[in-house]
Amino acid sequence: MIKMFGMVLEKPDNIEKEPLKLKELEIPEPSSDEVLIKVSACGICHTDLHVIEGELPPRKLPLIPGHQIVGRVERVGKNVEKFKEGDRVGVAWLYSSCGKCKYCQKGMENLCDSPEFTGYTKDGGYADYAISKEEFTYVIPEEFSDLHATPLLCAGIIGYRSFKLSNVKEGENLGLYGFGASAHIVIQIAKFYGCKVFVFSRSEEHRKLAEELGADWVGTSADKPPEELDSAIIFAPVGELYVSALKVLRKGGTVASAGIHMSPIPSFPYDLLYNERIMRSVANSTREDALELLSLASKIPIKTKIEVFPLKDANHALKLLKKGGIKGAGVLRVGRD
Repeated sequence: MIKMFGMVLEKPDNIEKEPLKLKELEIPEPSSDEVLIKVSACGICHTDLHVIEGELPPRKLPLIPGHQIVGRVERVGKNVEKFKEGDRVGVAWLYSSCGKCKYCQKGMENLCDSPEFTGYTKDGGYADYAISKEEFTYVIPEEFSDLHATPLLCAGIIGYRSFKLSNVKEGENLGLYGFGASAHIVIQIAKFYGCKVFVFSRSEEHRKLAEELGADWVGTSADKPPEELDSAIIFAPVGELYVSALKVLRKGGTVASAGIHMSPIPSFPYDLLYNERIMRSVANSTREDALELLSLASKIPIKTKIEVFPLKDANHALKLLKKGGIKGAGVLRVGRD
């Protein structure tokens, strides 16, 4: 019987202890509404770290992480109509939604009461093969190679949703707190819409990348930008950045947090929130977000900056991600070395 290899998490632990182990596994079989994908690349993400280190409560163990998957359809379930063998496709964080709860009925499937998540409640893309629901599988634009497409499938999609929910308008001032995989895509979207972008990062390398991508100003969260912000997006999982952003936000402005996990938000004077400033979280994303982002990525076109690692080095890549040591987005090249 043909087997596959995958990086498996059996028990959440600090990434420094290298909890992912390369194991030989059986290739899964797609059900009637699923496709089996031969994975060529899978992006790495801070959410993977939150899952691996147990900051998100374990939902499936053992688990293959990874939710920014690009590959080719290997097999299709008997009821699948949209895809055929050989199609190049991508998979994102939201594996499925129930379609029945009040949120799904209102078009808010990202808030579904019974969702499934790729690389969290379902096995993901740190492996030779992965399963995906037909309706939650996406055609990858031809403009992007497999490796360069992977960051679009989470960093891009959640960044795009955060951009929308930040309420920033064309030509306004947008602050980005943290400048990793998602922010390096959002800055390109913001510049496409004529926004001024102010980037706050503790990493000199990340600030340099921001300047290369057109940032109008760079500094740290302790610095005051030369102009007031109309909107801000927080990408770093640090609660006190809400306070930093509110201090430089105009009346009626919005601060949106793009993270699935964040350290506690410290208390702060009500004056910082007064004058109808808005603090909001961004939770998951919808299929509509994914389709809109992939179309926009081709139109701009977005240029993803990536660092590539072999699948067997997933622990090492995630250590670098945790320390802010990846410029742009980290991507696992899946295949046998």
